Amino acid sequence: MTVVCPRRTRRARALPAVVCSLSGALVACGTSHPLPPGTPVVTMGNLNNSPDFFSYIITIDAIELFQADGTGVTPFITPTSVDLAQLNSRTELVEAPAVPEGTYTHAVIQLDWSATTAVTLNQNGVPVSATPQDINGNSMAAASVTVTFDPSHPLVITQQQSVRLQVEFDLTASNQLTASTTVQVQPFAVMTPAPVDSTPLHLRGVYVTNQDVSSGFYMNSRPFYDLSSELGAVIVHTNAQTYFNINGVLYVGAAGLAELPQQQAYQPIAVYGTLGDLSAITPTFNATQVYFGSAAESQLAYYFTGTVGSRSADTFTLRAADYLSPSGLFGYFDSVPVTVASGTPVFLDGVAATGLSIADVSVGQQLLVAGQPIVDSTNNLTGIDATTGFIRLQPTTLWGILNANGTQDLLSLGRFAPAQLNFAGTGSSGHTATPTAYVVDTSAVPPGGPAVMPDELLQVQGRVAPFGGAPPDFTATALTPGTASLQTLVVDWVNGGSAAPFSSNGSGGLVVNLADANLGSIHEIRTGPASLDLKSLPASPLITTTGADQSNLQLAIGSTTLAAGVSVFNSAAAFADAIHADFSGTNKIFRLVAYGQYDSASNTFVAARIHIALHE
Repeated sequence: MTVVCPRRTRRARALPAVVCSLSGALVACGTSHPLPPGTPVVTMGNLNNSPDFFSYIITIDAIELFQADGTGVTPFITPTSVDLAQLNSRTELVEAPAVPEGTYTHAVIQLDWSATTAVTLNQNGVPVSATPQDINGNSMAAASVTVTFDPSHPLVITQQQSVRLQVEFDLTASNQLTASTTVQVQPFAVMTPAPVDSTPLHLRGVYVTNQDVSSGFYMNSRPFYDLSSELGAVIVHTNAQTYFNINGVLYVGAAGLAELPQQQAYQPIAVYGTLGDLSAITPTFNATQVYFGSAAESQLAYYFTGTVGSRSADTFTLRAADYLSPSGLFGYFDSVPVTVASGTPVFLDGVAATGLSIADVSVGQQLLVAGQPIVDSTNNLTGIDATTGFIRLQPTTLWGILNANGTQDLLSLGRFAPAQLNFAGTGSSGHTATPTAYVVDTSAVPPGGPAVMPDELLQVQGRVAPFGGAPPDFTATALTPGTASLQTLVVDWVNGGSAAPFSSNGSGGLVVNLADANLGSIHEIRTGPASLDLKSLPASPLITTTGADQSNLQLAIGSTTLAAGVSVFNSAAAFADAIHADFSGTNKIFRLVAYGQYDSASNTFVAARIHIALHE
């Protein structure tokens, strides 16, 4: 168990102005300073299908933006703890503060491992607690990562307009396992102005008002687990299909929107959806799901998110659980028992379903549970009492190999290897779920998808069948062949790295020299929990951006010790020039990570994101 205390009294440096939203207008909150004229919409995430960690809790102390003349602003100033491992599966809209108009050339991110670290490795689906260390073998403390924007694509803050700024902490590029329970950390972060796209986002904060907003409302953003900050206004738009959970009462569309103004203002709210219009100083957000009040957070309950590891009657075990307390304590438990009752409300996120009950909580299901802590005589948490709380069933992912009879041989369910889950009681008498022949109902998957064949690796999203009701064991809402999913190419180097890691490199792509004497033990393409050794291929594959979305390339190289830190490029040609320059002297490579898809026919890995971490 790791517990993180709130750090509200700590400040990195003063903002030129603090902004909030009231009655549809930006106003100064407790300050007479002029209002800054533009808004960076800060989003954070590193979406991939091969997370290395169940938890990676650290503190972000500050994010600073600088212009070429050294003029700087700190839009993110309140230190806040975050589980970076969660950002492998979702992207967070963190804040939307107003800052001065200008062209910003670089940024500095201040990170702190010293007080809040909780690192849990995902070793083949098994949680293993690990200790982060620096390159000298000392406990990891604080670090500052400078990120230099592409000179041809800086961050431009324009008066009365918004612009998206995407921040990515690449845990795969930053961490190398040096012993069974030790990771060497060389922080690697990327920031780049990004287009508005269809990336699903999560935004939390407080509800303000619906005044002057057609089919929507104003909210102020609040990052991660922060309970006091208000870092910029966002206009949230809804439509006839938007799902609302308002203090445990479900609505859809206009009915939910009409209910919000009846609630008390400045209560917790969380929304899921996509970015909307950024042409004004207040960005807009298109919500598909809205959670208000106790459905999101409460001063009377603890909130835990994780995966059901086992169940017996009215008790189940929640695995890899992050939690937030009413006082702002934030932490991680590898395993915690939860007690429910027949009357405990159960909801299905995003679906206004009726008739759900605790029978719908089964092994492998990912969920959020709200309840009261059960503690022992020394005040250590020993369980959760959710008898008067509630449960929200959340989307769950499984990876499996399709068997000839249509069942699946599970590789992972809810991030866990099958051996880590106890399936007893999941099925009717004599029909307990069998991981090697897991029955998946695909009737709800929209038609027109790719054909799948036996022995094919599949990624499936959906929900686990009710406890005791299997088979089927799982109801799928989406199914993707592994070859069509997002894949990760990872290569590491040892002995201080290599100064010449590529047999060829240019604007057309990179080819890793697999015969390099300093090549490490990791040189693979990961598809979910499965991996393909690069040395098993006919030749080292070409890593290329050709075929990727050229309007959204994120190519980065560097380390914390270089003057430019991590340099980001948005074109293959500029990236190739940077590689040539960085490997023309004493620099050596630490890790290479690319995100995209492998084409076995051409032996190419097509990636829109390529990160080259150099040794510090």
